[in-house]
Amino acid sequence: MNFAMPDFFPALPEAFVLGMVCLILLVDVFLDESRRDVIYYLSQATLAGALLLTVMTGSGETHITFSGSFVSDLLSEVLKCFVYLVTIGVLLYARPWLKDRDIHKGEFYVLVLFGVLGMMIMISAHSLLTLYLGLELLSLSLYALAAFDRDSGRASEAALKYFVLGAIASCILLYGMSLLYGVTGTLSLVGIGAYLGGLEAQAYGLTLVFALAFVVVGLAFKLGAVPFHSWLPDVYHGAPTATVLFVGSAPKIAAFAIVVRLLVEGLGGLHADWQVMLVMLAVLSLAIGNVVAIAQTNIKRMLAYSTISHVGFLLLGVLAGTADGLAAAMFYAVTYAITAVGGFGMIIFLSRRGFEAENIDDFKGLNERSPWFAFVMLVLVFSMAGVPPTVGFYAKLLVFSAVVDVGMAWLAVVAVVFAIIGAFYYLRIIKLMYFDPPEDTTPLPAAVDLRVALSANGLLVLGLGIFPGTLIALCARALA
Repeated sequence: MNFAMPDFFPALPEAFVLGMVCLILLVDVFLDESRRDVIYYLSQATLAGALLLTVMTGSGETHITFSGSFVSDLLSEVLKCFVYLVTIGVLLYARPWLKDRDIHKGEFYVLVLFGVLGMMIMISAHSLLTLYLGLELLSLSLYALAAFDRDSGRASEAALKYFVLGAIASCILLYGMSLLYGVTGTLSLVGIGAYLGGLEAQAYGLTLVFALAFVVVGLAFKLGAVPFHSWLPDVYHGAPTATVLFVGSAPKIAAFAIVVRLLVEGLGGLHADWQVMLVMLAVLSLAIGNVVAIAQTNIKRMLAYSTISHVGFLLLGVLAGTADGLAAAMFYAVTYAITAVGGFGMIIFLSRRGFEAENIDDFKGLNERSPWFAFVMLVLVFSMAGVPPTVGFYAKLLVFSAVVDVGMAWLAVVAVVFAIIGAFYYLRIIKLMYFDPPEDTTPLPAAVDLRVALSANGLLVLGLGIFPGTLIALCARALA
């Protein structure tokens, strides 16, 4: 047997991130607490370097390496770039929060970067094995981040729930993948797709149906879709805000990638079967997410149920199964990640040493305390609610159009109804900011870099809503 050396060039960004993580681990050993910012700057440099490498090495063409288990194409390049950009925002928002609570440790940045590496591998996965390895690398990082504040019993409880339920979901997904391998005889997603493409509809065996069901259940848990959502509100509520900032943003982009790689590229031949499953998951997520969010008084828990409802909207584009539907879902995932990181950034903006702005009432009178950042929060909330001219409006419009185009207008009507219901709890935040007097008149002590980043975040959400064409075209081209 002759061993053929794989082409390492398409995986250069992944190799760079891994090398930098090892370097950061070494540097962190020799730093005292007063110089922890060095790790922060090294982490940001790692993300910026990975972004530069991805842009420079990306050609938009498809390159497959590592014996067919890794792919670099326009879709992976675009999604990775957005993961880097969102994570840069996460670290920028998280640093002052960690400092104020005396948990500004190098381990936080290392775990985030390992999570980014896992997302990169998921996005470029071309086989079941690579996909699962990337998913587990991300999941293990998130479990540890959820318990990062070791003195918090609430964080430990959230992390334990997340770990136990995540392990069960991983087992279910792995079992589904093993059944797929047993039926098709290959780990390659393209090979599985080719096998299914050669079968007649009546030739699908019971084993294949079971495999599909296990895979969809595993993916639904990772997405946080109802009825596999129970971990999500507890993690958002109990985990440190800096961790929730990361959990609620960049991994949503990677989750879209894993759905496309596994369901569309690998199991596209079973579209009629998994479409029915996704319809049920989408309707349940829209219903439970929007209705239960109304009863929440903790804003992190409210945003958790908001995330569940947004997963429902995301699934609308995927279940359509068309190029336009997938492009709409990709646009939704990217823009939601940008909006979500800004929303959690506003929670950090209002928090300070000894005070956590975790209740909705903490936003009372924000317009009197800071008119500009009340406007920024208004833009972010309007985007989550889908109000024009923010980018959230166009994201919802695109997924509604996708399901109407495939003859499922009733599903679009259901989604619109629940979007209107969901607008209530978003408008409640705006009412508190602009029409209620402030309960806390303490000056907002946020640093200049946090203020600039939040302002840019809000303006980006507004700008993409006014000029969405470029991003929409990029998503459509990436999935062409």
